[in-house]
Amino acid sequence: MTVADQFHCAPLRPEKLSSRSGAVKLVFMGLRMLLLAPLLWIALAHSEDVHVRVSPDVKTGIEGTTQFPTIQMALDHHPFPEAGPDGKPGRVFIEIAPGVYHERVNITQNHPNITLIGMGKSPEDVIITNSLNAKQAGGTSFTETVQVNGPGFEADNLTFENTAGSTGQAVAIVVRADRSIFKHCRFLGHQDTLFADYGRQYYVDSYIEGGTDFIFGNATAVFDHSEIHANAPGYLTAQSRTAPGQTTGFVILGSKVSSGIDHASGLSATGQEKEAISLGRPWRPYSRVVYIDTWMAADVLPQGWSRWGKNNEEPRAYYAEFDSRGPGARPPDRVAWSHQLDAATATQFRPQFFLAGSDHWDAESQAGELP
Repeated sequence: MTVADQFHCAPLRPEKLSSRSGAVKLVFMGLRMLLLAPLLWIALAHSEDVHVRVSPDVKTGIEGTTQFPTIQMALDHHPFPEAGPDGKPGRVFIEIAPGVYHERVNITQNHPNITLIGMGKSPEDVIITNSLNAKQAGGTSFTETVQVNGPGFEADNLTFENTAGSTGQAVAIVVRADRSIFKHCRFLGHQDTLFADYGRQYYVDSYIEGGTDFIFGNATAVFDHSEIHANAPGYLTAQSRTAPGQTTGFVILGSKVSSGIDHASGLSATGQEKEAISLGRPWRPYSRVVYIDTWMAADVLPQGWSRWGKNNEEPRAYYAEFDSRGPGARPPDRVAWSHQLDAATATQFRPQFFLAGSDHWDAESQAGELP
């Protein structure tokens, strides 16, 4: 599956990656030294970062080296960075050569500030893939191809994939790490593709594909300028906020909801809802999902949202839209218990506010530092 043209990522420029670790050579002469001092400080601030390489052409990898044949080996054995002169912790950049990596990857809690960067021209060039469903694994939480638990995680220009297909729950990635960023990434699966489970998460210029509940969990997550693609009738989101005071929820911002449903196949002829796409259903009672400035395909249900079969009670979920567009945007037909927001109310769900937290995290600026 190819990302829509408007979401294609620009080719990576290797020089951007090496600039953090390159030697800095300055001529200290009079006033020139004063002019170059700020540049020297910036370089030193990044000089403690660690860069390692992953490539299929590497034949061995041991602790203390910086080249490995698999992603998991790089995570297990990479050197740890020291804090920079400014006291900020260093970061580990794992630069992954083009290829298909048939492995399961686990970024543990004691490996913070990991950045995975695909070195291809597009996310299709570096694929991390596995095939495992809940029946085979003994539960949904054991099916993931990639698991992220280390805080401060970043991924750029990669594909995360579970190829189990329409065989039940099969997770491509589970993210349980605060301050996580995914840029120019693809997430491919069918049911339960992306488990955004915990912490603040920012997805930008990315592509997420699935059929049922394929963005789910109780993270505080924003999906910015991304494509949410339904490859079968079902539910785009299953957010799981459990109490009205929780700050969690999903925001789909400036994005596109697309559909690959084959209406001629005859496989989904059991009712209108099963032939179409629901914007979401409440996995937990106070589920919260907001769509802002998002284009929606015609296959989106006119009523928009689903109850998860609880037809005898008014849902306590907070489901809302602002300025939805396209043939699937039909505000007058939405369920009565959903919300159409005004501009002022919608502002609180934009990333600079929704993801800020007590530490005033600027997810957009951090993502802008990635290639």
